[in-house]
Amino acid sequence: MPRIGVARDGAEPSSADQRERHVRILDAAAHLATEHDLAHVQMTEVAKRAGVAIGTLYRYFPSKTHLFVGVMLHRLERFARYRRNPAPDRGLSAQDAICEALIEMTRELVAHPSLALAMLQSNSTAAAGAVPDSVKIEEQFQSIVLDAAGITDPTDADRDVLRLLSMLWYGVIIAHLNGRSSLEEAESDIRRSCRLLLVNLAA
Repeated sequence: MPRIGVARDGAEPSSADQRERHVRILDAAAHLATEHDLAHVQMTEVAKRAGVAIGTLYRYFPSKTHLFVGVMLHRLERFARYRRNPAPDRGLSAQDAICEALIEMTRELVAHPSLALAMLQSNSTAAAGAVPDSVKIEEQFQSIVLDAAGITDPTDADRDVLRLLSMLWYGVIIAHLNGRSSLEEAESDIRRSCRLLLVNLAA
């Protein structure tokens, strides 16, 4: 499991050049995690592949956990941008639209199993106070599913249900990645979860 060696948040890029380096680091980490499991991804190799100094890497990402939580957030943000163009299918019910978005995200995640495990393991061990991007992941997840459903003014109860759905979704994906279910079974579990949890979702 990844460990957090330094209890501090990483620096945020503030210029175009810094943002470009930041994205290069995230992309390098993601590519390495498709080749190796998390334990064998080395920060020095990430820095080398990204073309940055190791100090620059640690300034943005104080630990491997920070790094792969950042990778997951970056992937969700990219997925959210993709989902907004074209617009969600308004012919679906709110529940069905959320379910389809989750299945689409699932297929994208599990296309690279070792990377998916690296992201999910890192996020599951990240304390919110030490790795603030873990909180942003939950916010981004809710934004994606609310946008998919066309819900602009969710209630507190809606948000509570979606928080539970995100936890269940992570568990379903991890079970599949660990060989305990097929992709078809995982998708069936997601559909069943949506039917059970979203029955009272505001539309």
